[in-house]
Amino acid sequence: MSSAHSSASGQPASLVSRLNLQQYVVYLGFLAIFLFFAIVLRDSGFLTVRNLSNIMLQTAPVTIMAIGLVFVMSAGEIDLSIGSTVAVSALAAAVTINEYGLVAGVVAGIGAGVLIGLLNGALVAYVKLPSFLVTLATLGLFAGVSRSMTNLRSIPVTDSTFTGFFGSGSFLGVPSLIWWTLVAVVCGHVIYRETRLGAHVLATGDNSRAASVSGISVPRIRLAVLMISGGLAGLAGLLYAGRLQAAYTLGETDLMTVIAAVIVGGTLLNGGKGTIIGALVGSLMMGMLNNGLILMGLSVSDQMIVRGLIILAAVAVSLREKSR
Repeated sequence: MSSAHSSASGQPASLVSRLNLQQYVVYLGFLAIFLFFAIVLRDSGFLTVRNLSNIMLQTAPVTIMAIGLVFVMSAGEIDLSIGSTVAVSALAAAVTINEYGLVAGVVAGIGAGVLIGLLNGALVAYVKLPSFLVTLATLGLFAGVSRSMTNLRSIPVTDSTFTGFFGSGSFLGVPSLIWWTLVAVVCGHVIYRETRLGAHVLATGDNSRAASVSGISVPRIRLAVLMISGGLAGLAGLLYAGRLQAAYTLGETDLMTVIAAVIVGGTLLNGGKGTIIGALVGSLMMGMLNNGLILMGLSVSDQMIVRGLIILAAVAVSLREKSR
């Protein structure tokens, strides 16, 4: 009976089981790393409620950025400028709040991110430049802009409503950063899986020529995903500024962590497949790794080596799956 079912489906049972295992590898990896640290660091405070909640709070901006990058990479593109976008958005929000108030500051922060995404998207979609080169250039460009905005000094954010809503506050006993993460994950998952935009993003990343022939406006999709990424990076900048109650060159070191979270989470490097929930788990995994390695006493350089090895392994799996 089982062999008949396998032949009827057109796929050997071993192939089906392998694909199912790949689908859940991020969750198995998360569980394995959690159990490792829980055992090794049982006397170092890893399992305390305070430490675990700190991991979730620290990874909130990374998760927000990762959601945007899922859309970009699923469309077969890349956005290397998200760290600089976060910095510019946080600084734009801080400066504007101090001068013109809360609402203007929020609009300025999100707007800065969307405008950077619009610039990236226009160059990729309509000038037809490679997204890798475009966003590498804007990475450096806006890193310089963020430094010139601050003169290498932090800008305090003293508006208590802003800091409470976007960082240090809570609602129903749950920190606001966790609420923002939940809202972003739910909205991102629904748009990605249940809307025409999500379907067109996946079709574009899988085969842009076939997508164009079928009536999908590929340039618009490329523009849209880079604007989504920029807007979510802008939101991440607000969350950083709200939590730290100041803005500086925040987020510029997060690029490697965000890419690792997305790829480890199951989004293919060459497009055509992705998962928002996987990006959330990947983000939490990277946050847990950073936290555990610090508690183990590893240096910053050692932590970078571990993250780099994880990215290499994830990229290898991603490219192998794409080649099947």
